[in-house]
Amino acid sequence: MGRCINHPDRETRFMCMKHNIYLCEECIQCRDPEIYCKFRSSCPIWYMDKRAGKAAAGDLPGEFKVVFQPDNKEVTVTEGSTLLDAAIAGDIPLNASCNGKGSCGKCKLVLVSGEGISKNTPLLTDREKADHYVLACQTTVHSDIVARIPEETLERKLKIAGMGQAVTDRMKGLVTDITPMLTHYPLTLATPTLDDSISDLDRLLRCLTRKGCDTSRMSMGLKVMRDLASAIRHEDWKVNAAVIKKRSSSEIVAVTPGNSEMPSLGLAVDIGTTSIVVYLVDISDGTVLAATSGHNRQAACGDDVINRIVCAEKDGVKKLSRMGLSTINGLINEAIDSAAVDRKSIDNVVLSGNTTMIHLLLGIEPRYIRREPYIPSVSSFPVLKAGNVGLKVNPAGAVFVMPGPAGYVGGDIVSGLIYTGFHREEPLTLFIDVGTNGEIVLGNNEWLMTASCSAGPAFEGGGIRWGMRAEEGAIEKVTIDPDTLAPTYSVVGDVAPRGICGSGMIDLLSEMFLTGIIQPTGSFNVDDHPRITKDGDETAYILAFAHETAVDKDILFLKSDIDNLIRSKGAVYAGFKVLLNQMGMDFSMVDRLIITGGFGQYLDLEKAVTIGLLPDIERSKFQYLGNSSIGGAYMALLSETYRKEAIDICNRMTYVDFSSNNQFMDEFTSAMFLPHTDLNAFPSITQKN
Repeated sequence: MGRCINHPDRETRFMCMKHNIYLCEECIQCRDPEIYCKFRSSCPIWYMDKRAGKAAAGDLPGEFKVVFQPDNKEVTVTEGSTLLDAAIAGDIPLNASCNGKGSCGKCKLVLVSGEGISKNTPLLTDREKADHYVLACQTTVHSDIVARIPEETLERKLKIAGMGQAVTDRMKGLVTDITPMLTHYPLTLATPTLDDSISDLDRLLRCLTRKGCDTSRMSMGLKVMRDLASAIRHEDWKVNAAVIKKRSSSEIVAVTPGNSEMPSLGLAVDIGTTSIVVYLVDISDGTVLAATSGHNRQAACGDDVINRIVCAEKDGVKKLSRMGLSTINGLINEAIDSAAVDRKSIDNVVLSGNTTMIHLLLGIEPRYIRREPYIPSVSSFPVLKAGNVGLKVNPAGAVFVMPGPAGYVGGDIVSGLIYTGFHREEPLTLFIDVGTNGEIVLGNNEWLMTASCSAGPAFEGGGIRWGMRAEEGAIEKVTIDPDTLAPTYSVVGDVAPRGICGSGMIDLLSEMFLTGIIQPTGSFNVDDHPRITKDGDETAYILAFAHETAVDKDILFLKSDIDNLIRSKGAVYAGFKVLLNQMGMDFSMVDRLIITGGFGQYLDLEKAVTIGLLPDIERSKFQYLGNSSIGGAYMALLSETYRKEAIDICNRMTYVDFSSNNQFMDEFTSAMFLPHTDLNAFPSITQKN
């Protein structure tokens, strides 16, 4: 219920979801009858306006029941509502990362019985359609319906829980002293008397002080003040106070009746340009209850941060913010469903991402990041409230955003340092997070230099004809027979291939170079061979013939794909060289080289060196440490020490801008060959050839 926008004294249940306003029966009229509205199919205002204006309540569309199996949860919705609307109303956690636009294909249901009208979609196979699969967001309700959550969705739920256990095993021992931002204090207040007649708030603060909470700089919102008197008397002066500790102050965000221990959960979120990862964490002991990941919906607006900023300038920052939030909230729903927990218990959140991704998520103008001198609007954030950010958790929950030192080096790299810890140690270290952006850090416990080398999205599948993320169906390892030039490959999930991921591309490029299929420039050496074909005017290598694939098409590796990869690897190597040159150093002085990023999990070091992505140094110096951004976010979620350390790291870093650096362009040009124009820098590869 709400109050009519034209008659504030009248309460009404008729709400225009497009404009988010209420209209009483006298005022019912569609404001935009000629403009497309995605809510129209289930809008009572449109229905009543179209059929006679001021219709009686009995003329409203009918209501039907939707039962979701296997839990048989029943929801009542208005005729014309979508199955996704019903799922949301019943708190059924379907993953709809496209926010109901029908473009992600993840909200699959099986229609067991009833009448539902579904829009045609290419995201369902003919086999799925024959088995009565529908997309919940594209199917409207016109009778009582029984819908079943598919087995594969339930299997994913179990997988997400299993991943949580695997993450817990890996993270065990990283944080020993748990100090979250938001802490629950169970309190028993002294009953007031004539001799002890201080106010309710003073009584609460006194008790918090006795519990060891610093109340010297403590605030409280007006809503909490309004509810305070009833809350503390409801359970005979027993309450639970939720307090957020900020950098230089604290705030009481909730006071609830009863002083029993309250569960506290947290989220560590890595907001990548291509992928987003979410860990659901039990704050009491650091156990990861569920871990899930998904494709960032913003990718529809461009593969890299520059294209995202351009899209934001054209279509508005709010659009990209909604897309990012819908992806994260969909993953949160998956994690909550898998762990079977209450979303209101999630009251601590850490967000880690590059500077542009954080700006877009929070709805902050990013346009000046791509304009010289490349300045972000915000680099270090105060503790925020989850409700203000738009996260579907406890709205009073505390949100810590990892600070970033520059426009093109963000909080994900600060997280990476917290996780790897090399900034606390003496050995000289090169750190590279290879993803859509290639951020590099050089240094140790005395100094830190950082830069972004604009590697581009190739290593995560962007700009590559058959490129994809390292998910089921991706070719991840490749070898080529030097005599027949036929490939042997392995596929993620051991299924028929659908494409090739970053590690597979590096393998393939290395093998094509070593077997003589391509020259050091990336041009093809071989013309007349069953594996060599033409795609339009482009020469291509056939990695998998159509009958071997899940897509019934040849999976090709084109000349343009080779060029994109050479540019990406050249940018990374040039970044290494320039940072070392800035300090008068070379690769021989590096004690270790740490590689992080999702694609590096299956990276073959020898092949990465062969193409000139990594330097030809002792292989024992290389370390792969996985997704360091989510690892650092997890540590900061649990520890005030690491949250403070994040700010310290950010302040310690010296940023080197490559965009106007002539030395970088010289090194980049030199690296545009396989492995490099300076073969003396790659002695082990020279010996192979």
